[in-house]
Amino acid sequence: MQQPPVAHVEWSSRLAFILAASGSAVGLGNIWKFPYMAGENGGGAFVLVYLLCVLAVGVPIMIAEILIGRRARLNPMDAMGTLAAQHGRSGVWRWVGLAGVIAGVLIMSYYSVITGWTVAYIGKSVSGAFNGISGPQAQAVFEDFISDPLDLLLWHTLVLAVVLGIAARGVAGGIERAVQWLMPGLLVLLVALVCYGAATGGMGAAARFLFTPDFAALDGQTVLAAMGQAFFSLSLGMGAIMMYGSYLPRQAPIGRSALIIAALDSGVAIVAGLAIFPIVFGNGMAPGEGPGLVFVTLPVGFGQLPAGGLFAGLFFLLLLFAALTSAVSLIEPGLAYLTERTGRSRGQAVAIMGSAIWLLGIGTVLSFNVWSTPWLAGRTFFDAVDYLTSNLMLPLGGLAVALFAGWALPRLATDDELQLDTPRLRRYWRLLCRWVAPAAVVLVFLHAIGLLG
Repeated sequence: MQQPPVAHVEWSSRLAFILAASGSAVGLGNIWKFPYMAGENGGGAFVLVYLLCVLAVGVPIMIAEILIGRRARLNPMDAMGTLAAQHGRSGVWRWVGLAGVIAGVLIMSYYSVITGWTVAYIGKSVSGAFNGISGPQAQAVFEDFISDPLDLLLWHTLVLAVVLGIAARGVAGGIERAVQWLMPGLLVLLVALVCYGAATGGMGAAARFLFTPDFAALDGQTVLAAMGQAFFSLSLGMGAIMMYGSYLPRQAPIGRSALIIAALDSGVAIVAGLAIFPIVFGNGMAPGEGPGLVFVTLPVGFGQLPAGGLFAGLFFLLLLFAALTSAVSLIEPGLAYLTERTGRSRGQAVAIMGSAIWLLGIGTVLSFNVWSTPWLAGRTFFDAVDYLTSNLMLPLGGLAVALFAGWALPRLATDDELQLDTPRLRRYWRLLCRWVAPAAVVLVFLHAIGLLG
């Protein structure tokens, strides 16, 4: 086994890794996207397929990313390049790692803008802006908010400054310390919101919607949507989990850690549904409201309830916590690449990364106002970056990681890292990583680019 560089840091414990990797996976996709995806795709049927896809697709690829990261103890580009060279494989694999680093930077450029919306909505909520508000009024508030580029730029800058401040303090002093506070805080807020939702009287309808599969609603589109959500929800294909895996102590079991992370990620998504849908059903609103569910529909629901402004503020604080833990992981591969490749200090790397992300973020800010007319192949700047990363870079990156771990790395190397208890478990992972996960990701990719379904 290759020995890690002397200066390479490690998580202080397996728990620290699980919290950090769970924080990377748990983000806006769990609390914002999962509920409306379930709402649009039949509720319980979607949830069931989603959970099966997490086990069959998400977990094997997550194990592969962690395995590669810990084996090489390097940033994603050099990790895949070094391991490929060691085992006589093509040097092309290193570009897969670099693509993941670039994807993280591109995603972060709009993620910080959207996260800025949640910060602004905390203030709007607790100030009573949504008390008694109607649907058209909530829509008008949202449209007025995103129409001001200077306002959006301010929130984008604030969020990015916080994320960079955490990242600048390093793995132990920054990322570990942040997730040790943010992840428990996120879970406490989520439980509080579930209790509040139960008090609205809509919990029964929400539970039936999420846990009673309507197999009549289960079609090819639903399966592909659930498969795509399972893949993207776990932060796969962007180098974040691989980078966090490179800090994992040798003695920590990879398989069990990946299962715990996936369980926490899926659990947060489902519990978020139990927090959101009681408010939706309790106010007679439709669950399939799409992306506007969080910033338009929910403010209306909270605005009709006792202490709604306070709990709306807590809901958007929950979104902020989830977004921050993911945002830190998005830039870590790029920071490691700059420090390991160029010898720059972490502070210098943070300044370079921060400047690039801030400038790219301006494109997303303007996409909702000044540049709202599509001009890049029929898309706004934001839509183009989102399409490039979500539909092309991430699924192709995840596919490449599965193929690299399943086919390019020799079995002795993967078995040495996995340390699975029985040959049967090793065979199951290899089967899923070599055949099942790649096939599923190809289907998601073809669906995402419009060639399937």
